[in-house]
Amino acid sequence: MQTPPTDPPRINQWKTLDKDLGRLGLLEQATAYATRPLIAPSIALAFMVVVAIAVSAMMGWQSGTVLVVIASVVGAYMALNIGANDVANNMGPAVGANALSLGGALVIAAVFETAGALIAGGDVVNTIASGIVAPEAVSEPKVFVWAMLAALLAAALWLNLATWLGAPVSTTHSIVGGVVGAGIVAAGMSAVNWPGVGRIAASWVISPVMGGVIAAVFLSFIKARILYRVDKLAAARRWVPVLIGVMAGTFAAYLALKGLSRVLRIELGMALLIGLGGGVLAWLVSVPLIRRQSRGLENRKKSIRVLFAVPLVCSAALLSFAHGANDVANAVGPLAAIVHTLRAGDVAAQVSIPFWVLLIGAFGISFGLMLFGPRLIRLVGTQITKLNPMRAYCVALSAAITVIIASWLGLPVSSTHIAVGAVFGVGFFREWHAERRARLLNIRKGKPVPAEERKRRKLVRRSHFVTVAAAWVVTVPVSALLAALIFFVFDAVG
Repeated sequence: MQTPPTDPPRINQWKTLDKDLGRLGLLEQATAYATRPLIAPSIALAFMVVVAIAVSAMMGWQSGTVLVVIASVVGAYMALNIGANDVANNMGPAVGANALSLGGALVIAAVFETAGALIAGGDVVNTIASGIVAPEAVSEPKVFVWAMLAALLAAALWLNLATWLGAPVSTTHSIVGGVVGAGIVAAGMSAVNWPGVGRIAASWVISPVMGGVIAAVFLSFIKARILYRVDKLAAARRWVPVLIGVMAGTFAAYLALKGLSRVLRIELGMALLIGLGGGVLAWLVSVPLIRRQSRGLENRKKSIRVLFAVPLVCSAALLSFAHGANDVANAVGPLAAIVHTLRAGDVAAQVSIPFWVLLIGAFGISFGLMLFGPRLIRLVGTQITKLNPMRAYCVALSAAITVIIASWLGLPVSSTHIAVGAVFGVGFFREWHAERRARLLNIRKGKPVPAEERKRRKLVRRSHFVTVAAAWVVTVPVSALLAALIFFVFDAVG
């Protein structure tokens, strides 16, 4: 009797499919992880391509179109790098103090940077970077265009490298260095205003020291008048409105001086009067608000931080507005000069910035901030020293006050150096103050700590101090060297 053939064993096809889908899922995750670092550069590249297409369509086929398109792309690249590097100084302290999330800081900064650039962006730009190179030395249009393009590209490349290294540097000093390097090659050493370069070099020391000292003075005041009082809430109700008034008045004067030059020309005396009026008004408004906000809070330091959170957010937004109004010229000032020279056929000492050029700068800064800004925001806000709302408030206030003092003294200071110097100033003051209290009052938490051990416990990360200081010192020389090399290439090709 023949046995019927047995069926082959059944294979669970669904189980096999599940395994295959699992492998595909892991492959997709690995691919996404590997390509994630390419997303931001791809978006930045797409932005520059869009700029090139838009400028080409607007200019049409005429003489100089190719150069204008190339300069526009370089200007967009410079704006991206300004957003990636420079805006961290405005938002870093607020993020480090947990007054703003990183996402919230990026949105606020992007909105106010764009608003500052478009509403109060530079109407007239000195095309030779504040008199660093004599205009008559580069009066030939072709030489001038190559020099400005070389300076712009060199500054952008240095900012890109500094951002990659994690060093917040001055965009103004970068573009000045580029102009110096290109100017020397194009017109010789005698064309450069060396006393002007010397004043900029002096500001490497003056800016951060002044910012750090002012921030430390305000932090010392807050500790003495509020944090170390027995009734901290009563002290806060008295002094926080005063500090808010000082902040509001300072920013009113700061914006009048530095942020509204396109709308209205305001001298220093009038700006100070505007600041005084704004400060008194803010003090009157904040007295009942702080009294209401402090109800129900516990009498301890952590409660006082709540009262500084909103003023800190406002100061970060105002700093971003003023930064957009001022530093957009670093991105598009040389571009505006190139456009004017190619259209008019001559070199002008000052030119107006067309609105479409401002758009490139404004959106470039915002894109750069959103795509590449978080790294330096975290460094300035959390990796130099530990910040809370009171310390971050002192940093923001110091930045505004120092710029006003520098404007009064005629010093070419950098907002980057001031803000980062203020962060370091707050950190070094904390070290000094903690050691002083431990030594004089014998205050200890837990078991006593020997003096040698206290010296090793630092509140400021020294490695960042060395990196940032070195980057500041080499900014102008490196930008100048890059611009000189690029000018040689352009001159050879052209």
